[in-house]
Amino acid sequence: MPVEKHDLVHEMPESKDAIHHLKSSSTHFAKLFDEYHDIEHEVHRYETGAENTSDDHLENLKKQRLHLKDQLSAMIRDYESSAS
Repeated sequence: MPVEKHDLVHEMPESKDAIHHLKSSSTHFAKLFDEYHDIEHEVHRYETGAENTSDDHLENLKKQRLHLKDQLSAMIRDYESSAS
């Protein structure tokens, strides 16, 4: 079974323009986006078997990824509601 990617643009394709705008205009968003991307890449490596780790470590990474996604999603929603 293929491992699903969770990068933000694939998770929220309808918000691609907002993500691009926020990455270039908000250093806070860009920092969180980069952190999310780094964690997503690490999780993907573990899930595909490219590297090994403990279940606890992988679970913690997934929780961090979810927390970052929640923050980024809120920022995207705020931007989209103010832009409309």
